[in-house]
Amino acid sequence: MSVRILVLHGPNLNLLGKREPEVYGRQTLADINTALDSLATELGVEVETMQSNHEGTLIDRIHAAESDGFSGVIINPGGLTHTSVALRDAISSIALPVIEAHLSNIHARESFRHHSYVAGVVIAQVSGFGAMSYQLALRGLIDHLS
Repeated sequence: MSVRILVLHGPNLNLLGKREPEVYGRQTLADINTALDSLATELGVEVETMQSNHEGTLIDRIHAAESDGFSGVIINPGGLTHTSVALRDAISSIALPVIEAHLSNIHARESFRHHSYVAGVVIAQVSGFGAMSYQLALRGLIDHLS
């Protein structure tokens, strides 16, 4: 059985490279996905990426992840991190390990960003390393699975 990892990018991450580059960096979402694909090849795993600005679309994808043959999930919920009990419930409803990833250090930003609804139902949170947060999350998830 091959290891397949689902990587979900939440709201507004489609604007990476343009939106507040001083906070989120200049890399685009395509750049991040390309780097993940390269790392996945190096690690001998497969990644599938998806971005949505819609909470329900992300929830539906999480619900289907296990039956679609994924071994784990990496999610950057974007602003939904701080607002979505429904997303937390979706993550807690699956039996797959999930890692929360953020480009910026959410604990060093505005106070409303310090709380993550999903943190309590994921195996780890990686934040503050820019685009590298995704790669660290992938390495950590692969290590957890082995």
